[in-house]
Amino acid sequence: MERVNKILEHPLFQDYQKRLDALERNRIFCKHGFEHAISVARILYIMVLEQGLAYTKSVIYGTALLHDLGRVQQYENGTPHDEASVKIAKQVLEDCGYVKEEIDIMLTAIHGHRQDDVLQDSFSLLFYKADKISRECYHCEAADDCYWAQEKRNHTIRY
Repeated sequence: MERVNKILEHPLFQDYQKRLDALERNRIFCKHGFEHAISVARILYIMVLEQGLAYTKSVIYGTALLHDLGRVQQYENGTPHDEASVKIAKQVLEDCGYVKEEIDIMLTAIHGHRQDDVLQDSFSLLFYKADKISRECYHCEAADDCYWAQEKRNHTIRY
């Protein structure tokens, strides 16, 4: 987890995380901050273990920590957050010692975490599912106003 801790210490990560927290401070719907990222990572880690896959904790947690940072650019200038997150993540991952093969897997998952219909590799599909499962719809105070369709919502705890 040494590289994951490097991500936490990376100035670009810290800057974007701080800005994202500020931008979503008054958001009533699901937020995309650190707690969300850690929930996604932990759910994904369980899923990977259950399926006997060989993805490392470094890849799992690194992907989760970086996947929504682009929301800052989405809020500020309309750039789709998956695209912006890929650019931010690439720089951070390279600086933190991830190798090309890992970075490719991680960036593919980050880029595809909003659309399950185009995902082809197992890591990206599991990441997409973990991101959606992490939402605590069953405990949400804004559920009545949420735009998520009822069939997409998490009505029970699964992980």
